[in-house]
Amino acid sequence: MKNNIDRLIAEKLKIELETKTRRHFIKQCATGMGGLALSSIFMGCDPLSSGKSIAGINSGFSERDLNPLATLPPPFSPRAKNVIYLHMAGAPSQLEMFDYKPELAKLNNQECPQSLLEGKKFAFIRGTPKLLGPQATFKQEGKSGNWVSDNLPHFKKVVDEVAFLKAVHTDQFNHGPAQLFMHTGSARLGRPSIGSWVTYGLGSDNQNLPGFVVLTSGGKAPSAGKSVWGSGFLPSVYQGVQCRSKGDPVLYIDDPDGISRDLKKNTINAINDINKKEYAKYADPEILARINQYEMAYRMQIAVPEVMNINNEPQHIKDMYGVEPGKESFANNCLLARKLVEDGVRFVQLFDWGWDAHGTDASTAVDLGLKNKCREIDRPMSALLLDLKQRGLLEDTLVVWGGEFGRTPMQENREGKTMGFKGRDHHGDAFTMWMAGGGIKKGASHGQTDAIGFSGVDGRVSVHDVHATILHLLGFDHEQFTFDFQGRPFRLTDVEGEVIREILA
Repeated sequence: MKNNIDRLIAEKLKIELETKTRRHFIKQCATGMGGLALSSIFMGCDPLSSGKSIAGINSGFSERDLNPLATLPPPFSPRAKNVIYLHMAGAPSQLEMFDYKPELAKLNNQECPQSLLEGKKFAFIRGTPKLLGPQATFKQEGKSGNWVSDNLPHFKKVVDEVAFLKAVHTDQFNHGPAQLFMHTGSARLGRPSIGSWVTYGLGSDNQNLPGFVVLTSGGKAPSAGKSVWGSGFLPSVYQGVQCRSKGDPVLYIDDPDGISRDLKKNTINAINDINKKEYAKYADPEILARINQYEMAYRMQIAVPEVMNINNEPQHIKDMYGVEPGKESFANNCLLARKLVEDGVRFVQLFDWGWDAHGTDASTAVDLGLKNKCREIDRPMSALLLDLKQRGLLEDTLVVWGGEFGRTPMQENREGKTMGFKGRDHHGDAFTMWMAGGGIKKGASHGQTDAIGFSGVDGRVSVHDVHATILHLLGFDHEQFTFDFQGRPFRLTDVEGEVIREILA
């Protein structure tokens, strides 16, 4: 017994010493020269001095700090209130889907001109590759007359709802950095994802659900991992919450046997009382995030099973999406995305893995595997637009589709060798994205690539431009929407980005 008491006393002394070596010193240096230098970073070294009271805690923070997902109005009048972002992880080939190049078909199997190769970096192409014509048939569809390949027969029916960006470019040509850049505005780790920025700025309309939900399909996570929905230097409460489309939507959603809901609530209250005392000592905003996450987890146990249940949808809706109850699929996730935004979730991110089209085997060939991937997404993404529209949700919901870069008009010749299947290498000079819904001009097409789809020749837009446009539609000036970190204001678009006004309604 004595040994146990001695061990507890030793642990208590160790914890006290650890706090005094760093946090205690910073808290007590409010009147020193170091405090003056650090005040801009730490919001003042003594943030408890303002005397505000929140839930019994004296603090200099606003009421939203204890409810960080509380709904906030944007600075300007928004066109969209919610976002559904469909990311095709691996980078789909625009040349077999949306960017029709008849001249490339004429040049099929001819050697690529050296002028296109000089000074360029490719992930796998070496030497002189041969040009590869489109491995699909294209037609102009709808009143807009936009080109769509026969790989997407259902999408042809909704083509007039979307606006294409035909000349998006990026300076990244490997999957991980390119995915980070596409979703955080930086190819390096540590920056907040766009979903985190949006929920930080707007909160959520449903306090019983996360403001930012992530759904994955295709059997694997994106190459960049969970960083693409991380919160970076924003409080962790704004990171994406990954849910599953089969089994329990969130692990441990059910209480253990013998634990009643009242007992669970009392336990959370006791834990958060301790957290509030810790916050009163150190004013660490991550403690506030932890308090909110405990409360959110408790509320999610009631709300999540209902909103994540696709079995209660009418049969004609299931058929429209082509859902497969009990399986993890892109179709299931599209239907769940509609249910989530309908229930007030601010940002829903879908990642579908399996779009890397190198031609190393049949599954990655642009005339085989790519067709199968198109078949998996064609019906559900088209149904998503139709379903949102018929429910009056498309007006307020921005839908974004794209990958992290595009594919080359040349056939991949990995290490200079002829491949057994037809594939295309990574390509950042030009690729296609599209947007639909809240504030987007229907049937628009902005940008144009050259005769073989190698580079943008008109209407080139960057990843930062795409981000600026999304934020603009949500009511933000991307240059003013910032967060102070390490002594300077950071923003999603870094020091670049312009709103793409040509696709705005």
